[in-house]
Amino acid sequence: MADSIMSKAATMEIPINSNGDTGTLPEDDSLEQDLQQVMVSGPNLNETSIVSGGYGGPAGGIIPTSSIKGSSNHNSSNSTEEVSRGVAVEKLDSVKKWGINTYKCTKQMFSERFGRGSRTVDLELEAQIDLLRDTKSKYENILTLATALITHFQSMVQTQQALGDTFTDLSQKSPELQDEFGYNAETQKLLCKNGEALLGAISFFVSSINTLVNKTMEDTLMTIRHYENARLEFDAYRSDMEELSLGPRDAATMVRIEMAQHDYQIHRDKFERLRSDVTIKLKFLEENKVKVMHKQLLLFHNAISAYFAGNQQQLEQTLIQFNVKLKPPGSDKPSWLEEQ
Repeated sequence: MADSIMSKAATMEIPINSNGDTGTLPEDDSLEQDLQQVMVSGPNLNETSIVSGGYGGPAGGIIPTSSIKGSSNHNSSNSTEEVSRGVAVEKLDSVKKWGINTYKCTKQMFSERFGRGSRTVDLELEAQIDLLRDTKSKYENILTLATALITHFQSMVQTQQALGDTFTDLSQKSPELQDEFGYNAETQKLLCKNGEALLGAISFFVSSINTLVNKTMEDTLMTIRHYENARLEFDAYRSDMEELSLGPRDAATMVRIEMAQHDYQIHRDKFERLRSDVTIKLKFLEENKVKVMHKQLLLFHNAISAYFAGNQQQLEQTLIQFNVKLKPPGSDKPSWLEEQ
């Protein structure tokens, strides 16, 4: 129906001139042809034109929009290519710097190992670092032994608990030995209770040592590893600058010497900063270690002494003194929902 109406409109148009008479003008013919095309087939958006002047003006005033779209797409693709090229160049520079730095450090490392190169040494700091590594190794041994003690002692407490339950059951079923089984059952239950208290104290001791060794000391050792890497880089760039300084002094060499001095200063500042960080961390670590170990060793001694002396009151006071919280019986077992 729409097509029939459009076709009628296209065939019933009558051009009118300025005097009211029918006639044809060049401008009107072109206008009517364009209107007919739009009414019959609709506008062609791909070839839409922007007219800068009046209708029927010179052809120079018409700008096809397809050329604008093409220009926009071209500019967008150029900007995308420039961004991609910039990222690629940045990555290439980063890889280049990494390769040069790795080469220099590897060369310096082999020179030191075979005795052909010199290295920067801080005797006092190196002694403190060696002492820390030795202390950490010994504390790790304490941690391993104390963990084994918990495992074995926990097995003994469980055996005492089972033995006490058996004595209780036999005291009810053996009237002639009821008293003997009864006080043995009470003794085993008391030992089991004191054993659980001792297990709580040793577990607290192990937890504190584990934090000291695997967090506090490890954090300081991580800073020390960064410091040692910075020391190697510093010596590598120092050796490179000294080698260039001994060569000829032409224009190209002077430029390389200036660049080497710049890199040397950067790595020297990094080395000095990390050395200061290591010195500060070693100082605070020593203070923290003395404080923690003083408390934990006193706890360990008092708890062990009270348990094997059979002094239940002193054992309980030791737990209160060091704020040791005992886990309720069966707290380590998985819940019914977790078992499902």
